[in-house]
Order: sequence, then structure tokens, then C-alpha cells
Amino acid sequence: MIAQWFVEDLVLDWPEGKVEHVIQAIGTSSIEKGQEFARTYCPKQKPKVYSSYEEVYRDSEVDIVYIGTPHGFHYRDCMEAISAGKNVLCEKSFTLNAKQAKEIFNAAREKNVYVAEAMWLRHRPLFTELKRLLHEEKVIGDVFRVFSDFASGVDIASLPPTSRYRNLELGAGSLLDIGVYSLTWARMALGGSTPDQDEIPRIMAAQTHEEGVEVTTSTILRYPSTGKQGIVTSTTKALGAPGEVFAVVHGTDGYVEIEGRTPSAPESFTVWNKQEGNPDRAFFPRDMCQGKKYEFPTLGRGFVHEAERTALDILEGRKESRIMRWAETLYMMEIMDEIRRQGNTVYPGE
Repeated sequence: MIAQWFVEDLVLDWPEGKVEHVIQAIGTSSIEKGQEFARTYCPKQKPKVYSSYEEVYRDSEVDIVYIGTPHGFHYRDCMEAISAGKNVLCEKSFTLNAKQAKEIFNAAREKNVYVAEAMWLRHRPLFTELKRLLHEEKVIGDVFRVFSDFASGVDIASLPPTSRYRNLELGAGSLLDIGVYSLTWARMALGGSTPDQDEIPRIMAAQTHEEGVEVTTSTILRYPSTGKQGIVTSTTKALGAPGEVFAVVHGTDGYVEIEGRTPSAPESFTVWNKQEGNPDRAFFPRDMCQGKKYEFPTLGRGFVHEAERTALDILEGRKESRIMRWAETLYMMEIMDEIRRQGNTVYPGE
């Protein structure tokens, strides 16, 4: 699904785009599947279809390899592509753990190639504008608390053992699949501009498992120097309603509600400002508050901004994404490692 969506946006007619994307090659488990994929999702282009990923890596006309395999294969696929000297854009969660991510970045540094985690949320105009409003304009004063949740209903017990939602070797579990989005919203609201300058939060986490798979995660993040807190949750046992508020950011002068189809595809946010002269009832009743809604229509599937910036990064000679730097990926992976440690979630080989 993610590869389909990404390719649809690569070939989208976007007049404001600065880059023309060419689907040069498709690596797949069978020629028939690859040919059908090409006919369906990029009918105006004629990509080569290979029955292995290795053939894609060896194609001299391939500039960037997009990896959309399950989490458990990301380390293998990234390392093989890098070994072949290819630039890489790899889906989130980048790897199963921070150790794997470090090894990938070290390999990329040695080969002098570009590698980035494909966290499309961070490239969306809504996300970047909210970040600016919170930290540059301080529209709600100083942020001190965030709540964010991602609920996606999956009947794991009914799925075959080979499903990515159930197979631990593929990185099954709510945290790496959807909880990373909840963490990303908290990270944006509570953190600074660069991870190497940011404080590592103290973490209290709990996870619940069914069929051997983590299905619910709840985490409290606390930053000792400021007292800021984040409450971050994810589950595959419930389904969030489209359009509902999935994250709330509290500040000293108001709060922000973020809503959309899912936390990975936000559509709008509303800034609610604190009432003046009524300190004991400062935030309600709501009809007395000053709310301002910001809406952001989605262009295509929502991957166009990530694809555009990745291509421009490489054309400009960069080896890291301007939006998702290596240090940021490691920062997030280390937090998820600690959450899994406390929640007793271990993947094969760890």
C-alpha cells in the first residue's frame, strides 16, 4: 500500500513541483506483480521490472532507491542498496532499533551516499507551519504538555503468522508502525530544533501483548530541566474516527487541537487562546474562547513534499535530509528502544 501511494504521488501532475520524477525500475517478488503494479500506478511511464531488489541496485540509471518493505527488512535492504552505491529513502520506522540505524548511517558515510528516513508527516505543510507557530510565534505561549494518540484497528488473531502485523521478524507491533507518529507530534511540540541540542526525556512506558505481539503502548515523557511532559499512546485494538482530534498541545496562553483522517495524515488544527481576566475558568466555556482554525488540503496522497525535498537534497549534493537528519532518526529510535525495553518487546536477533 505504501509503495502504491508513494508512486502515485511521484507521477502526480503538480505544477508547483521543481523536479520531474521518473520511475526507472521496480523490484518485486515476481515479474507479473511488478508489471501489474506499473500498469496500475504509473501507466504513463515504462519502468523496468525486476524480480529481485538486487537488480534494482545494480541498475546504473537508478538514482534513488525507495524502500517500502516491512520494518524488519529495512536494515537488510538499506545496507544492500548502500553497498551498491545507491542513495536511499527508507520508510519509517527506519529500523528495528537504534543499533541498526547507526550501522546504516556509518555505511552511508563510508560510501558517501544519501540516506533518509521517509517520515512523510514531517514534510507536510501543516506540520511545518504548526511547528513555526508554536516555537517562533509562540501562539499559545510556552508549551508544557502534549497528548497524542494513534488508534488503528487490526484483528491480529485472525491474520496469518506471515502478516507484517503479526510476524515479529517483520517488526510487528503498534509502536514502530503507528506509535512513531504519536511520538513525532510530541517531539515537535516539546522538543527543540536540533536533536543534538535536545534533552533526552525520562521515560515511563507500558506495553500490552496479544498473540506475542505488542498491541498497545502508553508512554509518559518528562523533560527534567523544564518539567515538560508528553503522554503518547498507540494501539491496534481500536479505530480512531476520521476527523477526530488526535493530539492536543497545551501552552501557558492556550492550546492547540490537531485533527484529520489519521495522525499520519493531518488536515487541520485549531488554536484556542486563553481568556483574559478570568483565570479560574480561562479555557471554557469554549464559545467564549478565541479559536482560529487552520486547514491544509492534502495534495495527492501527501507524499509529494517528501519526494520533492528528497530529490532536491540529492541534486544539491546533500547526504542527509534537511528535514529528517540522521541524528533525529537516532533520537527517535533510542526513545522507542527504551519504550520497548520497559514494555518487554524484543525482536528476533536482538
